[in-house]
Amino acid sequence: MFRIRRIYDNTLLINKEALIQIQAILRQQFPGLTSEEIEALPFRIRDQLKYGFQTILFVAEGAHRKVQGFALTLVDPLLHFMYLDYLAAAKLTTGRGIGGALYERIRQEALLLECRGIFFECLPDDPAISRNPEIRKENRARLHFYEYFGARPIIGTRYETPLKEGGDNPPYLVFDDLGQNRPLSKGLARRIVRTILEKKYKGICPPEYISMVVNSFNDDPIRLRPFVYIKEAQASLPVRNIPDDEKIALLMNKEHIIHHVHERGYVESPVRIGRILSHLEKSGLFKEERLRPIPDSWLRNIHDGDFLDYLKKVCTSIGKNPSVYPYVFPIRNATRPPKELVIRAGYYCIDTFTPLNGPAWQAARQAINCAITGAKLLEEGHHLAYALIRPPGHHSERRAFGGFCYLNSTAAAAQYLSHRGTVAILDIDYHHGNGQQNIFYKRNDVLTISIHGHPSFAYPYFSGFEDEKGEGEGKGYNVNIPLSENIDGEKYGEALHRALKIIRRFSPSFLVVALGFDTAQKDPTGSWNLTAKDFYANGRDIGKEKYPTLVVQEGGYDTKRIGINARSFFTGLWEGTFFR
Repeated sequence: MFRIRRIYDNTLLINKEALIQIQAILRQQFPGLTSEEIEALPFRIRDQLKYGFQTILFVAEGAHRKVQGFALTLVDPLLHFMYLDYLAAAKLTTGRGIGGALYERIRQEALLLECRGIFFECLPDDPAISRNPEIRKENRARLHFYEYFGARPIIGTRYETPLKEGGDNPPYLVFDDLGQNRPLSKGLARRIVRTILEKKYKGICPPEYISMVVNSFNDDPIRLRPFVYIKEAQASLPVRNIPDDEKIALLMNKEHIIHHVHERGYVESPVRIGRILSHLEKSGLFKEERLRPIPDSWLRNIHDGDFLDYLKKVCTSIGKNPSVYPYVFPIRNATRPPKELVIRAGYYCIDTFTPLNGPAWQAARQAINCAITGAKLLEEGHHLAYALIRPPGHHSERRAFGGFCYLNSTAAAAQYLSHRGTVAILDIDYHHGNGQQNIFYKRNDVLTISIHGHPSFAYPYFSGFEDEKGEGEGKGYNVNIPLSENIDGEKYGEALHRALKIIRRFSPSFLVVALGFDTAQKDPTGSWNLTAKDFYANGRDIGKEKYPTLVVQEGGYDTKRIGINARSFFTGLWEGTFFR
């Protein structure tokens, strides 16, 4: 068994390990490559513009992350074609379907990128230009393999002219039209061939050779060699769908409904999740993943032990009894908390409208499991993940709950990822992310940014001011962007671009987005006017940054519009991540 995934960077540990193994395969199977070319592979992925193509790398991994094969492709976004540079299986893995699975995957990618087709070179099966019978046998097998997918050599050109007179095994140029049956014009073919020869073979093919080859493409449209090894009807068509490795990993606590506060006016209700989910299921962008349990002890990395012990104990003691609301607060003597658990609620709470009840602890704990599972998936090579959770968490501080929040799931995910690289938290809920600010205020490995309603009129009122910039090592790593009471999508976009510029300067290994839909028009807890098109634009702008990104659900209480706003945001995020 193996899985195929795309490698986006050379910074994650899992990607570094895979790149080392890929380089070893290149050394073994492509002895003509120089050390410089092999060592440049990680930089080709990271610095797309320098090499003239967008480099896309797929890897097939077996048990224990052992690389069993890889495919390296080059994409020209202007001429809309893909060039397959390498497709290789590790030794002792041929015949296990790895090459076919990898080629199917790049065909899916080419269709998603709206490419005209895939071009690549294949050594010839013609005895006149492939003199060695053993080599020719291998060439035939390779051409047979690609012919199964409908890919065949372009004929009637001088592409297979050796660079040096008398040279053996000059390659065919093979074309796979991806089953689109769109004729390739002479003009476009010439531009594509010139691009391949000038960019891929820069410094190798002299200008006069390139012109000779390009000018030999005279058929209009170009012609492909008839099928030789299979019948045309047997050719495989690519599957037009979103591959699993590009879907957004979805993490859900399906038992969140146990936390259902029925009091009138309590807007943090289970229907929020159902409305979001119903719209996401229609998008085809998501793949639900299994949750992984996280021990209670791990929570002490973000919350104080006395707070955690209290919260768990009081919720357990309330059980099925009615919810308890904090009503006594320790303004005068915080050093002597009441012994009565229920009365002590105000000792750990920042408001009077966040209830304690039996299911609150269980639901909040499962939300933590969702968020950290999402963080682990980023660590394992997923590029996008979404923790669709309730209750929310971004108002929960190191030793306080409030704002419908009990445990800080966003902070938990960021804390987990901080051991794997630097992390930026972008809080785009209507309300200030006071919880993350409080937890990471003295740290410089986690950048916290919050765009929110100004505390002069918006909850939680006591934090979120622009001059709160962090302390000690964390000074300068907490950024608040408070906005006025009436904001439209254009003004919000300006604030978001400012935040993304700061994140770009920080250059994190991971991005955690605390997502609130309470910025939407007519949300009962907000005053802004963002619409579905604004959520799409915001998602796309975030996705364009290309960071491994975990989105954690926070607020959003207009259940009529929350579903379409969610679908719009994630459509934009997905498109921005995988396309420009």
